[in-house]
Amino acid sequence: MIQEGGFSRKLFVAFNYAFLFLMMLVTLYPVWLTFITSISNGLDVMKGGVTWLPVNPTLATYEKIFRGELFMYMRNSVFYTVLGTFINLLMSSLCAYPLSRKTFSGRKFFTTMVTITLFFSGGMIPMYLVVKQYGLLNTIWSLVLPGAISTYNMIIIRTSFQSIPDSLVESAQLDGANDIIVLFRIIIPLSKATLATMLLFYAVSHWNSYFDAMLYINRKDLQPLQILLRNLLVAGVSSEETLTATASGAANFAVTDRTMRAGTIVVATLPILIVYPFVQRFFVKGVMIGSVKG
Repeated sequence: MIQEGGFSRKLFVAFNYAFLFLMMLVTLYPVWLTFITSISNGLDVMKGGVTWLPVNPTLATYEKIFRGELFMYMRNSVFYTVLGTFINLLMSSLCAYPLSRKTFSGRKFFTTMVTITLFFSGGMIPMYLVVKQYGLLNTIWSLVLPGAISTYNMIIIRTSFQSIPDSLVESAQLDGANDIIVLFRIIIPLSKATLATMLLFYAVSHWNSYFDAMLYINRKDLQPLQILLRNLLVAGVSSEETLTATASGAANFAVTDRTMRAGTIVVATLPILIVYPFVQRFFVKGVMIGSVKG
């Protein structure tokens, strides 16, 4: 047993701090390395001289990024994320509300049917055929409608709705409120923490998603930012295949493929890093409220 104030206690605390500090370095170093690579001279990056601090700092990479088609990809990603998250929260709430009411006929049956989809799906090819059959290929709806409801997130929202006293709902119904009014004026306002957490889950999922766009979107003007990132990181090419150096002489290496990849990653990650601090305070409370109680 570790005694309060004893040597063993101090050693335990020191070990914890050292371990957590090491984990922090391991976690943050890739982010820091990506950032300093993006602002370093491309020639020094190619030589492998960039490890802890930027070498010959320059903003040439970001100048080249923002002169290209990045804004088009960024605009598409922001639009898909906002629209998709709104549809996700709306559809998940509409599905979770009746499943949370004990008076709903067939509640157990529909809950079981929904839960089955948590473990089994139709597969990629059947989903593609469904999207094609409905004429959604090369449209924004192909990226936001197929995944309108996440079963896992919906169950968390349903459990949160169940924690609201039935007497509150019954009082509203006695005053003449129907289910729509109860949901949007009572249930949802009392579940802001859970919905804020689900907003974060859905938004990050939409922002990071690229595979659906690869399957359903062929038009360049509709592709999200993640397709550009995928091309840079996996295929090694850019949207215009001109993200290598364009000047002459030594300046020819001020911007290279490696600095362009790093800069694009920084630009793509920044919006989520900006939004996260405003939502994370709801995270623990939202998940705990929506968790399944034993």
